[in-house]
Amino acid sequence: MAARARPSFREMNLSIFRGEAPGGVLWQPRLEFWYTVNQKRGTLPARYRDASLLDVYDDCQASLRYFTNPLRMCQRSVRVREEWLSPKRLARFYETPVGTLRDVTHYDEWDLSAYHDEYKVKAADDLRALEYIVEDQAWSWDQVAYESDLARIGERGAAQLYFRRSPLQGLFIEHMGFERTIYALNDEPAKVERYMEVAARADDAIYDVLCSCPAPIINFGENIDAHMDPPTIWRQRLIPYYRRRTEQLHAAGKHVHIHIDGAMKPLLPYLQECPWDGIEAATPLPQGDVTLEQIKEALGQAVLLDGIPAVYFLPSFSEVTLRECVRRLVELFYPRLVLGISDEIPPDGDIGRVKMVGELVGDLT
Repeated sequence: MAARARPSFREMNLSIFRGEAPGGVLWQPRLEFWYTVNQKRGTLPARYRDASLLDVYDDCQASLRYFTNPLRMCQRSVRVREEWLSPKRLARFYETPVGTLRDVTHYDEWDLSAYHDEYKVKAADDLRALEYIVEDQAWSWDQVAYESDLARIGERGAAQLYFRRSPLQGLFIEHMGFERTIYALNDEPAKVERYMEVAARADDAIYDVLCSCPAPIINFGENIDAHMDPPTIWRQRLIPYYRRRTEQLHAAGKHVHIHIDGAMKPLLPYLQECPWDGIEAATPLPQGDVTLEQIKEALGQAVLLDGIPAVYFLPSFSEVTLRECVRRLVELFYPRLVLGISDEIPPDGDIGRVKMVGELVGDLT
């Protein structure tokens, strides 16, 4: 009798979220940043010098997680214009009937990521213009682009996507900055509360599209860190929003997970207060502040996405340590596990170790 064929990565991915046996460990690192930086600086290893990103994934026996983003947004009346202040600093102006906001983003050496030199919201009074901006947005789904992405990727993974952050987390990271937001919450709470109510209503348009779209897995790409989102903020201001939206997505048949890639120990007792299907990028010691065993206890039956500290792909840690971590993750979490790197391999990481993990997990179940 012929041996049963191993399920595809896409089938394994969906089985894990359905609570079914996936037929093996799904290895799903995120290699895009590593690949693009090394390609731009001419430091791809010789074996990958002429390889595409998909070639690298295939060689590492790895699945893809994020490969499509067909969610489209347009401003109906707000005028957005851009001005380069220097080769790496881009100013954007958001012109509304109630005021013009400006932010400045500073790009890295490779133009792949950026941080804010200047946030668009300088004071609580600027929130009125930000309200106008989010209410002015229209959202849609590009089915042609989605189908093209599915055809390009094939069986390498199940379609999933992330989108803009929740209203408060958006203020912290994108619009106002953490310190200024905290002061505004204390000094002018009514204005901040009003903005979050307006932004939450504006988010209805996004969730209408997400609930009707064909993508099976949705990620809250929040970048949670307990230093920024301690239990008081987490429980009072974030969990009610997450619970409402998670239940909405579940009712539409979607699987849902959230990205927690920073400190998380203070939040462990409260992770199950929202019915997520999984937690992405939870980072254990020595890079994070929790053990694998603590993560397991906190997650219960939720899926762990990732789990291997990114530092284990650097030469300062041995391959033996990496192998032991992989075995322990499988022992603790399989079959509720999408094995990956918390949350990405750094550009100077050893891609050979990524390939090694792909070979290793094939023998573990």
